[in-house]
Amino acid sequence: MLFAWLISLVGYGLYRGRGSNTVNKYLLAGRNMPWYAMGLSILATQASAITFISTTGQGYVDGMRFVQFYFGLPVAMVVLCVTAVPIFHRANVYTAYEYLEKRFDAKTRTLVSGVFLIQRGLGAGIGMYAPAVVLSAVLGVSDRWITVLIGALVIVYVTTGGIKALTWADVQQMTMIFCALVFSLIVAVHALPANISLLDAVHVAGAANRINIIDARFSLSNRYNLWSGLIGGAFLALAYFGCDQSQVQRYLTGRSIAQSRLSLIFNAMVKIPMQLFILFIGVVVFAVSLFVQPPMIFHPVEAAKAKQAAAWTSTQHTYDTAFNDRRNAALQLADALRSTREPAPQLSAFRTAQTRFEQTRQAALKIVADLNHSATFDDTNYIFLHFIRTYLPIGLIGLVVGVILSASMGSTSGEINSLATVALIDIYKRYVSRNATDRHYLLASRLLTVFWASFAVAFATLGARGFGALIERVNIVGSLFYGGLLGVFILAFFFKSVRGTAAFCGVIAGETAIFACAAFTDISFLWYNVVGSMVVVMTGLLITSLQPRRSN
Repeated sequence: MLFAWLISLVGYGLYRGRGSNTVNKYLLAGRNMPWYAMGLSILATQASAITFISTTGQGYVDGMRFVQFYFGLPVAMVVLCVTAVPIFHRANVYTAYEYLEKRFDAKTRTLVSGVFLIQRGLGAGIGMYAPAVVLSAVLGVSDRWITVLIGALVIVYVTTGGIKALTWADVQQMTMIFCALVFSLIVAVHALPANISLLDAVHVAGAANRINIIDARFSLSNRYNLWSGLIGGAFLALAYFGCDQSQVQRYLTGRSIAQSRLSLIFNAMVKIPMQLFILFIGVVVFAVSLFVQPPMIFHPVEAAKAKQAAAWTSTQHTYDTAFNDRRNAALQLADALRSTREPAPQLSAFRTAQTRFEQTRQAALKIVADLNHSATFDDTNYIFLHFIRTYLPIGLIGLVVGVILSASMGSTSGEINSLATVALIDIYKRYVSRNATDRHYLLASRLLTVFWASFAVAFATLGARGFGALIERVNIVGSLFYGGLLGVFILAFFFKSVRGTAAFCGVIAGETAIFACAAFTDISFLWYNVVGSMVVVMTGLLITSLQPRRSN
């Protein structure tokens, strides 16, 4: 099932991508894509393997409050439809950063292009590592070797069909992703005990603070609350969809400004419900774990190693006792909630049992961390994988794993394609070979694709292994750079008096402020985008005010 799906996906994408034999067709699909294909492709770029693996795990361990991260996205999409989409289309550019030279100067374009290449190269590595986690857990093969294999497949996939092949393959992927999500929820509900309904499960999960969608408390250090989502999330979405070439390139392939706008509006309408649904699957899997004992450690390899530790047996005994206590408390709470009795005593007993259970699991995680000589150990990314391997029937496991793998290949392929585009248009064509033939640039774009895919593989194998929840990590890496990108485009769109040197210095100041926040404060990464973009704008305006005015 796994290989049948991958062959079908790649074959369909290459079939639809045939004829990509010019730079325009290879990088922008001849600017002839319909809105629904662009919309699904943009959605598929976000719905990578990280969405399956880590968002469900996030729902399991932390509830549904992560959805607040996306509350600012619809606002950002409307703003971009009014500003970025028509500006980029009318400028007739290949990349967003090509526009910056027209608006400012070459050094600003080069600096911002370099920032993008660094952050997106790192992001592609994290995205490539996610499916390696999947196959490592399912097949028992080293994740490093799987990462290398995925990198090789991505190179073949991207260099052959270009963005047209990627876009149409994404359409097929999203169809299967929705099917896989629905099927996963059905299986999770079926795994609940016969005397526990879905409503009972939701009530008990809510008692464990897993149905915590809205947190209205304002705190700069709290990653997910209403305010960080509306403000910080809006700034992140503006930067991601308005300044990140991996997204801009998608709607630059549109037949018209109206078609590109429709693709973004589609994402504004679909993204939050989809994330709620995925997080809810994680919550239902958590509810199942209240009644069916989960492993102490979800990472199978690390769990096997930890069993050799001296403290493992006693910790396992305490864990078994804590689980039985929690299960009994959950059953009593569910029974009380169904009856007319006041559930306060049962609720208190359940929360006490839940706290004791979590403390025992943290002790088990500490054993693994000590064995690996690290401060912490996080197995969030393995929770949904354990559910797949335990509850899905044979054959369908292969199909779901195939969907996860292909989703990551699709999103990573899009990132590699955008990296090659920026490297070709903003660096190679601008500084190395300015007047070569179209055939020369097409070959160069394919070679750059190989380079960036190799870079992503190297980072995935060396840098991503210790990451916690991947869905958080990929956004943290992006937020270290997006504030600077967003700030310079705000200057470009809305402050016509600002010139190149002021914008250039603004980007440097904004990035310095972001890294200072990351190093010396505990504010949530969502606020990095606000801080960075505001520093860029203020620095640019300040330098402009100190410069002599141009004579008319």
